[in-house]
Amino acid sequence: MTTELTGNWGAQFAACLRLMLVSAVILCVLYPLVILAVGRTFTPWTAAGSLLLNERGQVVGSAQIAQAFTRPEYFWPRPSAVDYAANATGGSNLSPAGDALRERALESLKSLEATPQRKVPADLVTASGSGMDPHITLKAAHWQAERVARARGLEPSDVVELADSLAETPGGVLNSAPLVNVLKLNMALDHLSGTIDAGSMSAPLEQGR
Repeated sequence: MTTELTGNWGAQFAACLRLMLVSAVILCVLYPLVILAVGRTFTPWTAAGSLLLNERGQVVGSAQIAQAFTRPEYFWPRPSAVDYAANATGGSNLSPAGDALRERALESLKSLEATPQRKVPADLVTASGSGMDPHITLKAAHWQAERVARARGLEPSDVVELADSLAETPGGVLNSAPLVNVLKLNMALDHLSGTIDAGSMSAPLEQGR
């Protein structure tokens, strides 16, 4: 009887081991390769990381990942609970009724030099769930246009027109509010202002922190 039980246990262990190895090959090798192949075929730019290049072919960032622009001549993104660290995405999980979130919002309002007469769009004082939202609302871009124009010696109307030209609705019917990709907007802004060499777009990565 003992020998029979030992033999059954050994057979069961061998079957489980085979199942584990087959599952590992399918789920850890074949499945990722299939998904990668589909992505490369139908959405090659997105599958490659949505990388934005300057005119010299240098990568300046990803269209899907926010950067911490802080200099006055650039549009600023939404606040980030993870300080824009792409390897540690997440939210703060602070309570809307808590003092910590209120204090953070007040700090953002102070840095934006908001006034009761000029109310700040909500997305400029609230962080996204990932902390890496690459977009701001078109309203938030318009709100910053005066500061950006003043810092660059441009007409505010020209900056607003540039933001309008880059507005998109990536959420489709789920979010019809027009959004602007901050990195794309800042890259286009450098071209418009002519503050850097036309062949170099490395300035957006200089975040002034």
